[in-house]
Amino acid sequence: MWAQATTEALKIIEGKWKIIIICQLFAAKAPIRFSELERRIEGVNQKMLIQQLKQLEKDAIVSRTLYPEVPPRVEYALTDLGEALGPSMTALIDWALLRRETLGIDPS
Repeated sequence: MWAQATTEALKIIEGKWKIIIICQLFAAKAPIRFSELERRIEGVNQKMLIQQLKQLEKDAIVSRTLYPEVPPRVEYALTDLGEALGPSMTALIDWALLRRETLGIDPS
């Protein structure tokens, strides 16, 4: 049961950009426009960001709101399931910082 649940969870957040997207949505603390999210994530191209957001939306981690304006405005936010990842994300970041400190890794 643990192995299956672990595999399922990792499948949902696997990939270079999904965890970064989730972290940026946590940091925003409010719905964020697509263009702002794109600016905050250094190195991601628009096609990849759209693809990753669609997958996160399909997995009920992220919600997408389209406003019928010209030009259209799209905002993304974490769902309740996405918000529930908070303690796990904090633990992962704490572990990464501990690893840096333990191994003497320079963060720059």
